[in-house]
Amino acid sequence: MVVNSLEVIVLTFEGIYTPAITPYKADGSIDFARFAEVLESLIEARVHGIIIGGSTGEYYAQSAQERKALAEHARQVTANRLPLIVGTGAIRTEEAVDFAKHAREIKADAILVTSPPYALPTELENAHHALTVDKAAQLPIMLYNYPGRMGITMGETYFREVSRSSNVVAIKESSGDFNNLHLLACKFPNIALSCGWDDQALEFFAWGARSWVCAGSNFIPLEHVALYEACVVEKDFDKGRKIMAAMMPLMNYLDGGKFVQSIRYGCELNGLSSGQVRAPLQNLDEEEKAQLKAVIADVKRNVAAVTAA
Repeated sequence: MVVNSLEVIVLTFEGIYTPAITPYKADGSIDFARFAEVLESLIEARVHGIIIGGSTGEYYAQSAQERKALAEHARQVTANRLPLIVGTGAIRTEEAVDFAKHAREIKADAILVTSPPYALPTELENAHHALTVDKAAQLPIMLYNYPGRMGITMGETYFREVSRSSNVVAIKESSGDFNNLHLLACKFPNIALSCGWDDQALEFFAWGARSWVCAGSNFIPLEHVALYEACVVEKDFDKGRKIMAAMMPLMNYLDGGKFVQSIRYGCELNGLSSGQVRAPLQNLDEEEKAQLKAVIADVKRNVAAVTAA
């Protein structure tokens, strides 16, 4: 990421990109003051970019007006201090186009483009969706391949079609399928790889990824940055393996379910109160909170031991 004298951010999609949580008030409405605190905490922790309107932010449980208000507030708070990527995920292409146009209006630095869930389009139809959103925004695009939530995967036909646009510059690859990682690394070097499957971060970095979109960086950003710096900046994969091993208990815990709730509780442990998750999700119970608290404490201690060595 580079900022020139005119304060225009040039995206390189390198580093730790955090999909920010959305805090809520007791009445269930968005707590914009606490949302600003979340963003400021991430900037202070020196993450490399922030994503608004992702799964971790619970975009699926928010109205279009709320999503736009969050994006506008994030743009005001971040004030070009680091890149801001705005999610455009929606079932209908027309809705995704609307979010893309709004992202352009508020001068977002890039947009996140997903597959539309539930409809199950073919790869060609899905590519047409992405290119339609691209035409509306004319901003750099990070694709978001998450078949576990969307029902379909982005494959070779899709990547070939969307590569017709020079705006498609990166992908958050969250399929968990190493075949897709290898496909992208070998056949589509024009699309910068970003790890979107946390327990595969080391492998992504080994295959040339230079960024990691990681929800856990909402509450332990320094540890995530440490892994990125070891693998990408220092190119010390021995150190990277040790950091990754120290972080695996957290990744295993998050894979066990209640992902969004766990991320939000991790933020609360850092003094960032976020309120209740929105239905249909429910907050962690006391036993789950105690387990997560212990896991996080171990991760912090063990990563610190590696980085201090």
